[in-house]
Amino acid sequence: MKKIAFISIITILTISGCKKDEAAAPGQNIASQIKAYPIESLNADETASLLYMREEEKLAHDVYITLHHKWGTNMFSNIAASEQTHSEAVLELIKKYGLVDPVGSQAVGVFSDTTLQKIYNQLIIQGNASSLEAFKVGATIEDLDIFDLNNWSARIDNQDIKFVYQNLTKGSRNHLRSFYSQITGAGGSYSAQYISQAEFDSIINSAKETGSW
Repeated sequence: MKKIAFISIITILTISGCKKDEAAAPGQNIASQIKAYPIESLNADETASLLYMREEEKLAHDVYITLHHKWGTNMFSNIAASEQTHSEAVLELIKKYGLVDPVGSQAVGVFSDTTLQKIYNQLIIQGNASSLEAFKVGATIEDLDIFDLNNWSARIDNQDIKFVYQNLTKGSRNHLRSFYSQITGAGGSYSAQYISQAEFDSIINSAKETGSW
């Protein structure tokens, strides 16, 4: 593991799945926090994780903005803005380490990764069926996002990447709480598909988190 001094930088923001919990772009504050960490060598997992998470966060944004256009629910547009922040934060890391951005100028719903393209297509079909199914799609995305972030985080040690992933995971937990509340409020149900049911239950039965970025 790399040995570096811990850099403490705290900016308090309130996270809410039903309000805009983050700006639509990372902004100078988040970018400066990422740049404050030293540049360290990337291992193969760190490189792969950055490229994948850049597109996975885009997937969340693209699905939510598309479902907002379908159903007109502000919750989708608000969380889409948060996901744009997440994707742009990963882009800051990609630029910092001189990697090629897999997103580039791709339009909404277009992905370089064939697995993510397939997931997007399937989720849009499901989400177009009803507003309840759209909320379930939201829960599914956040469930998957937490699962992937947990897995990647266990295989990285660069402090700037850990910093970003910790905040992305926190945001995803809050979004999952919000979507689950909408699902149950509409008389539906959702069980964990990717993370363990125990982790899922712990998330939905705990309060929303604050202090992102």
